Amino acid sequence: MKKIALITFIILLIDQVSKFYIKTHFHLGESIDVIPGFKLTFVENPGMAYGLHFGGLIGKYFLVILRLALIGFMIHLFLKWVKEKKSNYLIIPMTIIFAGAIGNVIDGIFYGLIFDSGTHFDESVERWIDYGGISQVVPFGEGYSSLMKGCVVDMLHFPLVDWYVPETIPLIGGKHIEFFKYIFNVADAAITVGASLLLIFRKKAFPDGFEL
Repeated sequence: MKKIALITFIILLIDQVSKFYIKTHFHLGESIDVIPGFKLTFVENPGMAYGLHFGGLIGKYFLVILRLALIGFMIHLFLKWVKEKKSNYLIIPMTIIFAGAIGNVIDGIFYGLIFDSGTHFDESVERWIDYGGISQVVPFGEGYSSLMKGCVVDMLHFPLVDWYVPETIPLIGGKHIEFFKYIFNVADAAITVGASLLLIFRKKAFPDGFEL
């Protein structure tokens, strides 16, 4: 369990430090070039990974509860797998996924309570509303929203292809082509990396098949 705790702590530390820095130093929508093909672009996401969301406030609550249930289930699996002395090919990737899930849950549950501004849900128009300025940390409970109404902070942006098609090209002329357009965070990246490792090493991770 020490190995699980250490990996989780390191990923959460990197994830939360990066999010706090972006939220307290960038305006929403601000973007800076780091190196060619990599930008820091600050967006807030009320929903799933890579900027996807659905269902307004109800969808937001559903996702937070689902993530909490997943985290609880993963803790159950870790206790079982450690007792059974499962392979690191299983334990380490699952720990990386676990840490990523916790990272985004922290944002969704607590950020509305600890920052003075953020993207919030306006029930009168039933949509998420952006904000201006740079956020500041405030005493717990004095933030811009309430429990479970915070938004996930995203900032990693890799527009490896960023091209406006010349007007002279038939059918697609004048269009903007961007790849990879999705903006994500360290927690999202951890989930993706962990899942990829499980896929790559699936035979070693699950030599006898997957058992709950």
